[in-house]
Amino acid sequence: MLEPILQAFITLNGLATNPVVLLVLALIGAYLGSRVVEVIPFTRRIIERREARLAERD
Repeated sequence: MLEPILQAFITLNGLATNPVVLLVLALIGAYLGSRVVEVIPFTRRIIERREARLAERD
């Protein structure tokens, strides 16, 4: 039982140290973060207020 778990951790550790995999994970995280900000109403209101203030300045 312990051996497959350890093998999975070793495999994930090997992937996590690969710069290409880290870059892909960073891009996925950035995309998901931007989607979450649009979905959460509180953050959407903050963004709308900031955009309205910037539009008033112009």
